[in-house]
Amino acid sequence: MPQFRSTYAMACATQPEFPVYCLRPAAVKTATRWFIDNFPGRTLFAVKTNPYFVSTVAAAGLKHFDVASIAEIEDVARQVPDARMSFMHPVKSRLSIRRAYFEFGIRDFSLDCEAELDKILEETQGARDLNLFVRLKVSNRHSCMSLAGKFGISGDPASRLLLRTRQAASELGICFHAGSQLMRPKAYVEAMEEVANQIRRSGVIIDILDVGGGFPSIYPHSSPPPLAEFVDAINAVFETMPVSETCELWCEPGRALVAEAASLVVRVELRKGNALYINDGVFGGLFDAGQPQFIYPTQVLRSQAQLSASLREFSFFGPTCDSADYMPGPFLLPANIDEGDYIEIGGLGAYSMQLRTEFNGFYQKELVVVDDGPLLSMYGIARKAELVAANTSLQQWDQDQLPGES
Repeated sequence: MPQFRSTYAMACATQPEFPVYCLRPAAVKTATRWFIDNFPGRTLFAVKTNPYFVSTVAAAGLKHFDVASIAEIEDVARQVPDARMSFMHPVKSRLSIRRAYFEFGIRDFSLDCEAELDKILEETQGARDLNLFVRLKVSNRHSCMSLAGKFGISGDPASRLLLRTRQAASELGICFHAGSQLMRPKAYVEAMEEVANQIRRSGVIIDILDVGGGFPSIYPHSSPPPLAEFVDAINAVFETMPVSETCELWCEPGRALVAEAASLVVRVELRKGNALYINDGVFGGLFDAGQPQFIYPTQVLRSQAQLSASLREFSFFGPTCDSADYMPGPFLLPANIDEGDYIEIGGLGAYSMQLRTEFNGFYQKELVVVDDGPLLSMYGIARKAELVAANTSLQQWDQDQLPGES
C-alpha cells in the first residue's frame, strides 16, 4: 500500500481523482494499548466498526473480538488464527450458530429471548460448554445515537430468561449497550445500576458482565470527557454490584479504537455559495455526516500561504443524483476554498469504510498509509488543525514522500 508522510504530501504527489482513505495504524495501536492498560477487565474489539484493523489491534496485543456474522468470523480467523471470538449478535441464523460452534470453536453467544436460547442449544446439540450472555435493555439517553430499539429484554421476562439460561450455561453473562458515542460517564453508571437491580430480582449468579461499546471519540460537535472518567465510573459501580469476586468485566470498544485511524480526502467539484459539491458523500464514506449529522474535523490541503485567514461555515453535497446526498455540517473551512481543492475529513476510521454503497457508480476509493497524526484525538496524539506543509513548496514535499509499498 502506498505510504506518505502526510495527507498533504499524498494530495500533492497523486492529485487523486477518487476519494482516498488515509490510514493511521499507529493511532489504532495507541488506542488499543490504552484500553489494555487502563480498562480493569477484558477488552474486545467490535469488528463491525472496521474489519480492516483486525490485524492491527491484534499486533497491539488485543486478540479477543466481538463478531456479528459468519463473514466477520471468517475474516478474524484468517487474520488472527489464535483469536478468541464472541458471537455477540443477539439474533443469529441456525447455520451461523452451527458453524461458529463446530467449525470455529466459538463458545460465547448472546441472546435476548427464549427462542434464541432454544436455537443455540439445538444447533450446538445441547452443548454444556457454552458461555451465554443475556442482553438486557438499558437506557440510551446519554448517547448520540440510541441503540435501544432493536435488542434487549427487561423486567419479569428478563428474570425468567436469566434463570433458564443459568441452567443451560457453563458461564452466564449479562451484556448491554448504552448507545453509540456516549457523552457522559453516568451512562454506564445508570445502565449498570439497572443491571444490578435485574440481578437482584432474578437471584442469579453471573460470571461475566459485558458493558458493551459506546466509548466515544472526539468530533467538533461532540467533545466528551476523557476516557479515563468513563473507565473510573465503570470500575466504581462494578465494585458495588451483586456479583461474585470472580465475575469478569468485559467491554467492546469499536469507535474508540479506530475512529482516529482514518481520514478521507475528497475533492471539491463545484462551489455554490456556502455549499461545496464534493466527490464523496452520504452513499459513500460520509453516511454519518448525512443521517445523524456528525460534524467532522476538516482542513483544506493547500499550503498555508494560499489559504484565506478567515473561516466560513460550509455544507456538503455528495456526487450522486439524490438530494438526500447532503451533509449540513457546518464544516469550518477557509473562505476562499474553490473547485479543485482537496479537503481532508478526519475521524472516519469507524463505520465509514463499511457503509459505502455503489449507488450511481460512485463507489471508487483508494487506500494509503500516512504518518501524520489525526486531526483530533482522545489520546493526546492529534496534530494541529493546520497544514504541516505551511509555506513549503510542492517540490519539497514530493522529495519528502516516503518511498514504495508497505
